[in-house]
Amino acid sequence: MSSSDRSTGHGRLLTGVAWAVLLLGLWLWGRGITDGSGIGSAPTTGDVAAVGRPLGVPLPPAHEPIKGATPRSVEIPSIGIRAPVVSRGLDEDGAITPPSFDTPQTVGWYGSGTEPGAKGPALFVGHVDTETKPAVFYGLSAARPGARVEVTRTDGTIAEFTIDDVQVFTRERFNAQKAYGPRKDGRAELRLITCGGTYDRAAHTYTANVVVSAYLTGEKSAEGTSGKAGGKAAAGSGA
Repeated sequence: MSSSDRSTGHGRLLTGVAWAVLLLGLWLWGRGITDGSGIGSAPTTGDVAAVGRPLGVPLPPAHEPIKGATPRSVEIPSIGIRAPVVSRGLDEDGAITPPSFDTPQTVGWYGSGTEPGAKGPALFVGHVDTETKPAVFYGLSAARPGARVEVTRTDGTIAEFTIDDVQVFTRERFNAQKAYGPRKDGRAELRLITCGGTYDRAAHTYTANVVVSAYLTGEKSAEGTSGKAGGKAAAGSGA
């Protein structure tokens, strides 16, 4: 790839995810959120589109939050996503620094926020594509409620989440509270965010963002031995 091609690819990656990452960073910065309180890219029309909960797909009760731990990898078997996770922070402008454009198959986790499994929403971001090929969250918009998300953590456990909501927010109607805030108080949640809609070549950015929400429904050993999966449900915080 020539230097000019590389620059173009970098620009597409940066503008493709940076606006939502910027809003996320500024929202977190403004609210002082550090402890959890408080993009397949299918064309989509309307201000907000959501797949909702398919009829006949019951969702399990929420598991009580567990001790937080740093994520190592994330997997969504139903759509073939399996990727390493790296911690990211805020830059001098208050924006989340996304994964490097040199590592488009890596997911970024806001490391100063909620650890996956702990109370509150843990925030993951990833690129949808590069100038030449799909990136880590290319298939994210194909996720559906009821699907499993597994986050392998540095303490040797896997936090198991169940997707309960998939939404696409246009740039004009992006709602930071709905995208990044907790959906139900008391739950351990996960938010996965990437670009969506269509790529606007004139503006060098995407027209929307895909936001997948999931909540903790179990825990197991990374070696395959069952832990607390299917254990005590969080009071009043089921799906």
